[in-house]
Parts: sequence; C-alpha cells; structure tokens
Amino acid sequence: MLTDRRRFLGGTASLLVGGAGAVLPSGERAVTLATPFKLTPPAHGPILVAFVVSDDATVIDFAGPWEVFQDVMVPDRDESHDEQMPFRLFTVADRSDPVRVSGGMRIVPDYSVDEAPAPRVIVVPAHRSTPRLLDWIRDRSAQADITMSVCTGAFALARAGLLKGRAATTHHDFQDRLAREFPDVEVRRGLRFVEHDRIATSGGLTSGIDLALRVVERYFGRPVAEATAVYMEYQGTGWRGPN
Repeated sequence: MLTDRRRFLGGTASLLVGGAGAVLPSGERAVTLATPFKLTPPAHGPILVAFVVSDDATVIDFAGPWEVFQDVMVPDRDESHDEQMPFRLFTVADRSDPVRVSGGMRIVPDYSVDEAPAPRVIVVPAHRSTPRLLDWIRDRSAQADITMSVCTGAFALARAGLLKGRAATTHHDFQDRLAREFPDVEVRRGLRFVEHDRIATSGGLTSGIDLALRVVERYFGRPVAEATAVYMEYQGTGWRGPN
C-alpha cells in the first residue's frame, strides 16, 4: 500500500496530493526562516480558521493544525470560554458534498466555496485542488491575516500566484518538482517551514503542527504557544521563532 501511495503521489503533476511517510533527510534542521511580523488578534470575537479539504487530502496535514488551534487557551482574555478559546474552525471544499480524505475517512465539509465565511487564517493541506478552490484561496488570502500550506499544499499556493517571488518549502520528496514547475519560487530546503508576513509554507505532515504553533505564537506570544504544545504533549521545538 505504501508503494502504491508513493507512486500515486508522484505520478501526476496536476494533482495536489500529499507526501509519503518517508524518513526525513539526514541533516534537516528544525529551524525557521523567521520574520518579525506579529499577527494582531481581534480585541473580542473569534479568529476564524478555514481548512481546505478535498478528496485525497492528507489527514495529518489539516488534522495536526486543527488540533493546535482548537487547543489554544488565552487566559488573559475575557473570562468567558468563547474569548479564552479564540479560534473557530471550519472546513471548506469545492462543494458541500462529502469527500474521502487519505485512508478513506469520510468528511462532510462545513461549507462550499460559495458559502464559506471570510477566515482570518487559511490552512491549505496536500489535496486535489480545483479552479474554484484556487480562486477561493487566492481571493480570501487577500483579506486573511495568514495563509499557510502544509506539504504539497504549497503547489496550490503557487498555482494561485501567492508564492511568486517568495521563498517557500514543501515536503522534501517534492521540493525539486516545486522548483522545476515554479522557477519564480525560491525553494528552501532543510527547514520545517518558511514564513513571510501573510504567507507561510511548511514541509510535510508533522511540519504543519510546527507552523500552526508558530502562528499561535505570532498571535498570542510564546507562553501561549508553549502551553498549547504542552497540553498536546507535543515535544517538537521546530515551531519556535527567534523572539
């Protein structure tokens, strides 16, 4: 099954699908190309986070960041539960029909692209994108605080024109392809993620957890991100920025 999955992932350039569970190349660093930009949360009300899904979307690419954002608690906000748990999460797909993600899990999207509310954070995993999804990602990114990709979700960002002239990364098995198909993207290797002010890309699979924790840090500071990681019993430190 793993051989078949790897063959499927690498076979068609037009399919934006997930990376295989290979061992990371020796020497990969759990560091970031960090930027000083802080994300400003609203004084009150939720931070809406949209997770793009489709058939064959890779579960951990969106489920890992989903767990991060849902576990965030900010004690110094208003004492109400809704304020202290600031992120509100939803899935969005081309249409509202159920999709089959990796491993056969069936998901009913919360919204189609025609109905979804405007998010402040967009998570783009490895998935089978469509012109409608790409248009939605491009349009919504213009108003979002941050759009982040996980694994080969970077190809969707590139096709949407969001990585032009930027540094980016993706799953290590697909970095050569990203560089070849998008020569205007500076592909960075050996990094857990690469971030800019409003666009960020991460490597495969668990790298998305690191990037999501980094987004939490940029909104609410390191203590909140650290508390989230501790609650999750996540021991990786690749999310830590320089501050």
